[in-house]
Amino acid sequence: MSEAVVMEPPQAGGFPFPESCGAGDSAVADVANESSEEESTREKEEEASAYVAVTSSAETPAATAEQSSNASQVNAQRPDSLPVASAAELRLWTTQRDGEVKLRMGDSGMAAETPLTVHQAFSTAVRRFGDFTALGWKEGEQLKALSYKEYYQACRTAAKSFLKLGLQRYHGVGILGFNSPEWFMSDIGAILAGGFAVGIYATNSPEACQYVAENSKANIIVVENHKQLQKILQIEDKLPHLKAIVQYKDTLKEKRPNLYSWEEFMALGRDEPDAPLDAIISSQKPNQCCTLIYTSGTTGQPKGVMLSHDNITWTAVSTREQVQLHDATQAQEVVVSYLPLSHIAAQMVDIWLIMTVGGATYFAQPDALKGSLVNTLKEVQPTAFMGVPRVWEKMQEKMKSVGAKSSAVRRKVAAWAKDVGLQTNLTRMNQNTASDHTTFSYQIAKKLVFKKVRKALGLDRCRKCYTGAAPITKDTLEFFLSLDILLYELYGMSESTGPHTISQPEAFKLTSCGREIPGCKTKLHNPDEEGNGEICFWGRHIFMGYLNMPDKTEESLDEEGWLHSGDLGKHDEKGFLFITGRIKELIITAGGENVPPVPTEDAVKEAVPLISNAMLIGDKRKFLSMLLTIKCQVNAETGNPEDELTPEAVEFCRRLGSNATHVSEIAGGKDRLVHAAIQEGINRVNEKATSNAQRIQKWLVLDRDFSVGGGELGPTMKLKRPVVLKMYKEQIDNFYKELPTPTSPENPLPPK
Repeated sequence: MSEAVVMEPPQAGGFPFPESCGAGDSAVADVANESSEEESTREKEEEASAYVAVTSSAETPAATAEQSSNASQVNAQRPDSLPVASAAELRLWTTQRDGEVKLRMGDSGMAAETPLTVHQAFSTAVRRFGDFTALGWKEGEQLKALSYKEYYQACRTAAKSFLKLGLQRYHGVGILGFNSPEWFMSDIGAILAGGFAVGIYATNSPEACQYVAENSKANIIVVENHKQLQKILQIEDKLPHLKAIVQYKDTLKEKRPNLYSWEEFMALGRDEPDAPLDAIISSQKPNQCCTLIYTSGTTGQPKGVMLSHDNITWTAVSTREQVQLHDATQAQEVVVSYLPLSHIAAQMVDIWLIMTVGGATYFAQPDALKGSLVNTLKEVQPTAFMGVPRVWEKMQEKMKSVGAKSSAVRRKVAAWAKDVGLQTNLTRMNQNTASDHTTFSYQIAKKLVFKKVRKALGLDRCRKCYTGAAPITKDTLEFFLSLDILLYELYGMSESTGPHTISQPEAFKLTSCGREIPGCKTKLHNPDEEGNGEICFWGRHIFMGYLNMPDKTEESLDEEGWLHSGDLGKHDEKGFLFITGRIKELIITAGGENVPPVPTEDAVKEAVPLISNAMLIGDKRKFLSMLLTIKCQVNAETGNPEDELTPEAVEFCRRLGSNATHVSEIAGGKDRLVHAAIQEGINRVNEKATSNAQRIQKWLVLDRDFSVGGGELGPTMKLKRPVVLKMYKEQIDNFYKELPTPTSPENPLPPK
């Protein structure tokens, strides 16, 4: 997962925005739909049939034992929503868009909290934090902001506009574009209007957009700009449910029927009456679906993860308790929104978690991941920050390249400070304390180095930094630890509404992803002799099911209702969870040896700092091989890798005596000095292998790095192994055309 984070109270200074900047159309008021009387009648009929469908469904019950033992399901009347149906009549999962599920309630603590709809949670935030800044962004050089009251009214206006455009109950509103206030308003507006909020990855092809829109029965698609609009126009004839398209940035370049600018869209609902919308809101239940998260589809078509109101509202509160957030009435939390909102991690942090404490979300620029993110961080000074591993790795590379150009004295001071920082934080970690009791050396190092590093990164006020959504290397964790920046790992998945475990200052272990958020449980299925088993989740964060996919849902949820993650892990004696691999990624060689690829890949990247990405190969093969890429510059406009090496990579080559400055001078073994250095690093990794079968016997440096645009990486920079296997099939097949010759100079293998 990404990204479910945040935060400690900020220092003095606060959010750098005026109390209220006019937001024009996005800040006004209440509305609804002229045609909603007809809709209302249909909705009641749909709800009645939904109830029958769920309670008499032909789907196999997912958890009979759990259902009978958990009969204390909440059935309380709430002020603005209908009663939850009796637990005995419901199952733990459904794949029907209008279905309801039995909530995994507990008898006490967080698991027993009263279920809430999204509207109830939002209303509570408005009541408590109405005049506090909720959203902030830049238009040109002008700073703009919305208070919680304005934000809420804008979401209601969007909801009424959706209804006016014909949004039907349990149908999708697709949102395609970079993070913005309009993205949030479309998301929440869709939910309030009784539809589904459906994020679509901005990098999706038209065909991928079509699949999501079709699967969610999207009535409306909201796009960022003309570029994203073109994708939808290419496929609109294939979308029978589509009624309108809304563009939220830039001026419309063409006039078409049912195409609206954001201003035109908001104007539709501004003067509509409240009653129809309020009737829909009051009919919503916490155990009904409100959001669809589409998995990235690295192995087949994406699955629509159905998340209920309770999934979202309960997980946000439980996560808040785990990361110890403070209300805005004490000191307002500030986060920066830049990771893809179609991913659950970004949604949970940027929209829902921050809402529980009245925090402010500031929107980064669309080119954030191409270089502008640090500028935004310096401007906003967030109190907490969530980064996927690649973001932290890029920061690490940048700091190393800057450090390499420093004077000898500065380098010595930095090396001394990093040693002090690493030892101090490892001591704290081993003592399980977040204590500030430190040595004089640490205080000096903090003043000379650590504070300056934080300032350069824009993390001056950031008390908690998080990493998630993909595996991170120990090398990167230790690098930041040495600079007194602890990266707290969090772990979860779309199917658990984001987080399941999170590290904390007083409960932190290097390479562990911490302990469960309150009200959740973990079990390890079929553990081996070392305690490694499949990680299974239990809690109110577990999804409802995959939309229209009962078979896939039953694969993920067992008969008792536990979610099987597909990840391998183990607990230490203090209950810390460690991820040790992924079942689907596990390489089983032709000789039957089980090899988890990530530890070996990380070891190679650590042994050879020149390497950007490494992918181990060997499933059903006689030996292991590896594809490697070199650290290179990234095009600031496209985000695609270029041929030029990074300064750090150039420096690495210089130390070897190589004059290489481009990937093309190294790829395919062209540079003998670099080739020898890589082989030497792989030899060191091989020496630590537990058996001959786990040694890398052949490898190749590719002529370009992996990237999102190239297709090798997903939106959160996670390696798409099946895609890489297809893309580089010819190179991989060449590895196995002849057996390696350990005595050859090209592949010297150390004796075991």
